[in-house]
Amino acid sequence: MTQHYDLIVIGGGAAGFYAAITCAEQSALYGATPRVLILEKSSRVLDKVRISGGGRCNVTHHCFEPRRMATNYPRGNKALIGPLHRFGVAETVAWFAEHGLELKTEADGRMFPTTDSSQSVIDVLRGTADAAGIKVRTRAAVRSLAALNTSETTTPRFEVTLKGGESLYAHFVVLATGGARAGAGSELARQLGHRLIEPVPSLFTFHVDDWRIRDLQGLAVDPVSVRIDDADLENEGPLLITHRGFSAPAILKLSAWGARKLHALDYTFTLSVDWLHGADPTATFAALRATAGTRHVHTRSPFDAIPKRLWQRLVAAARIDEEQTWATLQAGPRDALIAQLTNATFNVTGKSTHKDEFVTAGGVPTDDLDMRTMESRICEGAYITGELLDIDGVTGGFNFQNAWTTGHLAGTAIAHSLLEHAG
Repeated sequence: MTQHYDLIVIGGGAAGFYAAITCAEQSALYGATPRVLILEKSSRVLDKVRISGGGRCNVTHHCFEPRRMATNYPRGNKALIGPLHRFGVAETVAWFAEHGLELKTEADGRMFPTTDSSQSVIDVLRGTADAAGIKVRTRAAVRSLAALNTSETTTPRFEVTLKGGESLYAHFVVLATGGARAGAGSELARQLGHRLIEPVPSLFTFHVDDWRIRDLQGLAVDPVSVRIDDADLENEGPLLITHRGFSAPAILKLSAWGARKLHALDYTFTLSVDWLHGADPTATFAALRATAGTRHVHTRSPFDAIPKRLWQRLVAAARIDEEQTWATLQAGPRDALIAQLTNATFNVTGKSTHKDEFVTAGGVPTDDLDMRTMESRICEGAYITGELLDIDGVTGGFNFQNAWTTGHLAGTAIAHSLLEHAG
């Protein structure tokens, strides 16, 4: 039996679910119940929601002014200003509250469910979709997507063929397959006539093998300043030492803004770290020489932000032995220590994804879409949302907000088109 749907959403992530739910909810306002199907190639939906924020799900960011919010997207910032005016952070927070899930704001602006559980977000999305009659199929990878040659409003405009050969038909389709690196979504977009900007990784950690940080995983310094001269990049914020190198927002945001430059360098470059975030240690050293001259330099860090074990490594890197006191510290070793504190250089030799998360720079150019509706300018009736677009944000809830915003605009536009055709 031929299976016809009003809307088929390809991709069971945040953007796909939100597009489907919005279409159903907007249609219900006028007494309509569209036939909506979500296709997910893996064994379960909303996996990225599940792992986000260490299992808490960083739903969005406490930034309610659209233009300022858009500055957190290295790619797509100008294109997102209009969409964020139509459906932004305030609307996202209100929607989740209306569906029984309150969000809280942490000191750095990230917003999480008050339950501190990503499962709460999944439950809201799955429960709302189920209540709206949205069908969900997992292990349903799509092989091809074809626009059919028809001008009839009552005839499906798209044929979706699954890898097993099964064909489904729809009046509208939403591509919500996630980052273009995955490949499948990129190919479907190409089948509709879209070009793609080369996808490269964004939001990644740095591999550093250096004795100064070896076995110090878990130590953090906040804030630091970081710089990559080869790519003309700099940033500031918390830095975390991991078992493989460096992570935390200072690094992740640097990787986002420098995604293409660092790709061009094959992720091999020199990173400079100012552990004191611009502070000059000279006066502190002079005071220690005068008031604590008999204390050994390596004994403890005089800077609250720098943990003792890291301080001792930096002292050793300056070739200051354990018997050296502040009163007898000579200018040469002192200047070497200042250099380790304010301009320590590390060789980066690769990257890793941030925990189990990944974000892609690249994808379908925003110029290919009507950003008021997320409809393709190349293929009428096809909509593209989320990370398949050439839009990506820094860490902090921005990529999920892109999913909610673009999903909402697509779902709303499709609902209105269905109502017009029905009328």
